[in-house]
Amino acid sequence: MTSPAAASPEASLVRALGVRQLAASIVNVTVGAGIFVLPAAATAGLGAAAPAAYLVCAAAMALIVTSFALAGSRVSLTGGIYAYVEVAFGPYVGFMAGVLQWLMLWLTAGGLLSAFVDQVGLLVPGTGQGLPRAAIILAAVALLAFVNVRGVAIGARVIEGAVVAKLLPLAVFLAVGVFFVQPAALAWPGWPAGDKLGETVLILIFAFVGIEVALVPSGEVRDPRRTVPRAIYLALGLTTVLYLAIQAVAQGVLGAEMAQHAEAPLAAAASRFLGEGGRLLVLAGGAVSMFGYMCGDMLSSPRSLYAFGRDGFLPRALARVHPSFHTPYVAIVVHALLASALAISSSFRHLAILSNVSVLALYFLCCAAALRLVSRKAPEGEPAFTLPGARVIPVAAMLVIVWILSHATGQELAVLAATFAVASALYGVRRLARR
Repeated sequence: MTSPAAASPEASLVRALGVRQLAASIVNVTVGAGIFVLPAAATAGLGAAAPAAYLVCAAAMALIVTSFALAGSRVSLTGGIYAYVEVAFGPYVGFMAGVLQWLMLWLTAGGLLSAFVDQVGLLVPGTGQGLPRAAIILAAVALLAFVNVRGVAIGARVIEGAVVAKLLPLAVFLAVGVFFVQPAALAWPGWPAGDKLGETVLILIFAFVGIEVALVPSGEVRDPRRTVPRAIYLALGLTTVLYLAIQAVAQGVLGAEMAQHAEAPLAAAASRFLGEGGRLLVLAGGAVSMFGYMCGDMLSSPRSLYAFGRDGFLPRALARVHPSFHTPYVAIVVHALLASALAISSSFRHLAILSNVSVLALYFLCCAAALRLVSRKAPEGEPAFTLPGARVIPVAAMLVIVWILSHATGQELAVLAATFAVASALYGVRRLARR
């Protein structure tokens, strides 16, 4: 089995991502469609105590992303968590993480691409069904694939532009909505019960996930031991403050009624103080946010396929790097085709169960890898990222993940177990074929 470190195509990639680009990529992927919907779920679960779930999510993610930083500053290979886990535990566990990572990315990409077209259909009636729907999906994916084949730096600039475009409607929502907040709707009712809090955190945590997507192109990050930790902490701080502000304004405007607007709570709140124009602005913001996620996905997710091809788990054609643009163009095209097919044939609702739990299982494996890699030196012998309690933090993160997963349903856990079983079978077949 070929080790990532021994792979020659890695040297052909260009390290063009700095702190600003990587942080923008993380914010872009994290601030996705979820924040336009999940405030209603948080209010339904905890009422006025909903901010507690955001704080618990932020604390959990702080532990998790610190584990990412510990691992990421010691492994600079393309593949993100897949590469971290494989270096720490070998090819089999790495393959499990890689399958879990790419499957989650593919399902999420297909689901959000489908949701994007649904959102466009609300704004432009008649475009959300049939041939117009398929045409929009194919056109959007073709554009994003073309941009990212042309170069990782171009793809990163598109992401930076998408971040600005998606944050602008939210900024208007906050700047105007703050003057219409009713203080009584935000009265603190006391710390919520553990079960209710855990159930809400399980739902809300996915407004914070996405860092693993942005870290996949690790082989194209400049000075990863400094860039990775700075970018993830900057992005986590920005998203936490933004989410708390959005929840406060939406809840302060709608109160308990927000739970009744499960599909578009922010649009419902905006219609109260900005009228129909405000509702359309937020709906458009949701569409832009989903498109922004796809920008980040097309930059990052194909690198998982590239890593599989590089390491011999999938055909090595997936590891081909364009001679002029220095990008994994075959992996980008294949991922674009698969995401398009999934979006045309399915909806986000049908794909949510697996991605709901698989991302936390993936985080668990990464934290375990960080614990094992903490004594490893950074690439090229430079000092790696470290801090007091470097060995305790990954353990704490794993315990938090187990607590959150304990609130998952049996069906969700069964899907996760089936995924591992199928991946194990594929790994065994691949080993026999190579022999």
